[in-house]
Amino acid sequence: MTTHTLTAAGPQAAPPRQKKAQGSSLWRYLLIRFLLIFPTIFILVTTVFLMMRVTGDPITAALGGQLPPDQLAERIHEAGYDRPLIVQYVEYLGSILRGDFGTTIDGQPITEVLLRYGGATLELASYALLVAFVVGIPLGMLAAAIRDRWGDAALRVFAILCYATPVFFAGLMLKLVFSSWLGWLPSSGRASPRVEVQLNSIPGATGIYTIDALRTGQWALISDVLEHAVLPAIALGLLTAGVFLRLVRTNVIGTLQMPYVDAARSRGVSEFRLVRTHAYRPALIPIITVIGLQIAMMLGGAILTETTFEWAGLGYQLSEYLKSRDFVAVQGIVALLAVIVAVTNFIVDVIAAFIDPRVRY
Repeated sequence: MTTHTLTAAGPQAAPPRQKKAQGSSLWRYLLIRFLLIFPTIFILVTTVFLMMRVTGDPITAALGGQLPPDQLAERIHEAGYDRPLIVQYVEYLGSILRGDFGTTIDGQPITEVLLRYGGATLELASYALLVAFVVGIPLGMLAAAIRDRWGDAALRVFAILCYATPVFFAGLMLKLVFSSWLGWLPSSGRASPRVEVQLNSIPGATGIYTIDALRTGQWALISDVLEHAVLPAIALGLLTAGVFLRLVRTNVIGTLQMPYVDAARSRGVSEFRLVRTHAYRPALIPIITVIGLQIAMMLGGAILTETTFEWAGLGYQLSEYLKSRDFVAVQGIVALLAVIVAVTNFIVDVIAAFIDPRVRY
């Protein structure tokens, strides 16, 4: 039989050997997660490379029919697309290791495209994640508190609709209702043309309009930027809100069945108070573990959202490159996004490991 030595303050602290074992387990877990970044990126960039080469060489795809055959052949030779595929692949991997993700047909480095349009996508994803938290978590807690009632069923249907509705369709419906019918909010762009000119002319502009507008201290600019962000953020955020709602509901219900919650319930504590004081914190831990996956989903949804609302970010620019058949740019942007997603997932795993010890074992 195991016994515990008690002191006036309660059980003794864990022995040093046990603490050392716990610490080594944490660092082993983090090391494994860090090392997994590299095969993940390798698989993603290899897949992107092969998919882009299925259509043939990028020069012919983008400029075929626009240049005479001799000039086209010269461009293909200069770019090295007439060499064996394995040689192109090895050089492609080498350039990525050097941080070179290629250039567009017009000669613009992909890293410059990221710096120019990445701020807009980051801004939209941040607003969408805020919408997901504000909508998904409270409604998930509410659904758990009224579980197995008609309100719970309605909220579960709402979560399914949020997750299953295509982002572009949700965006079009939002534009139809709040822009065309009601006229409350703008239907496209990141800001009014006049405001965009002012924000882009600010010395040291970040490209994130919310930050740049706040730096000016002018409420008219801030209000204009926020109004343009509402509909795109809702369209993209509801996609993740549905996931959060169902996840929080499931975990809160599981927590409410714990013995210590039953003891509080037997003392007459109301169900809403049990959710608010006992169940919501444990239910938030799984949210952290899925944020990385949701960020990847948001980056994918950003392509359709930015195209629907003409939001000049990476997603919108990627769709423009697809239209112009600039597959080198598409390949570079997708590979760069793959790196960002892999690193983001690692950061989320680190945070989850420090918050929830169960993740490490």
